[in-house]
Amino acid sequence: MVGKEIIDLSQEIYDGMPVYKSLPAVSMEVYATHEQWDGDENPTTQTPSVYKLSMGEHTGTHVDALNHMDRKNIGQSIDKMPLSIFFTEGICLDFSHKKLQELITAEEIKQACKIADITIKKGDTVLLYTDHYRNHFNTENWNKGPGLTAEAARYLGDLKIAAFGVETMSPGVPKISNTEVHKICGELGFTHYENMVNLYKLLGRGRFQFIALPLKIKGGTGSPVRAVAVFEQ
Repeated sequence: MVGKEIIDLSQEIYDGMPVYKSLPAVSMEVYATHEQWDGDENPTTQTPSVYKLSMGEHTGTHVDALNHMDRKNIGQSIDKMPLSIFFTEGICLDFSHKKLQELITAEEIKQACKIADITIKKGDTVLLYTDHYRNHFNTENWNKGPGLTAEAARYLGDLKIAAFGVETMSPGVPKISNTEVHKICGELGFTHYENMVNLYKLLGRGRFQFIALPLKIKGGTGSPVRAVAVFEQ
């Protein structure tokens, strides 16, 4: 794309990849080969032409629908959410100093904005860089990432953002703030992305175009996305 730099913010999806707790495992297997299609009777190769995938909606880099947040949001499925939520301006804030299972507060978000000399605007997507992916992906600490406090989630929601995004498998810290963060998102009508990568490439560069379109899953509670940041050159 002439005059634009596109940075991929999405994990690869592959057989057996890490998923959150009791969510469905990812299974990927060859369903058909070119040798089958070409009628080879004794092929010496197996060249995939179609893969069969089995996975949950909340696999890899994905977005949560409002009906995932709380039973009160029944009917607010991923296919009903406006596409404008997934095509916004974005900013990235640095929380790489946060350690395992540490909480990010509203005051710390305000301070990060001051350090970056950037303002959160209505309709923004706010990405929170913790460097958890590069440090801990597919290790015993992968499920122990930093996360928002409930009051930080409410602070962002009150600013009328479209969404926020994290590198971790959950937006809050499980058993501490994660359930409440989800419920606040549902209550205030904004969402979040999980399992993001390459956020370090966005730091210090100001605003960008954020795009992360979900699959149109009828009644879906979320969807994998191909999240990207686009910078004008």
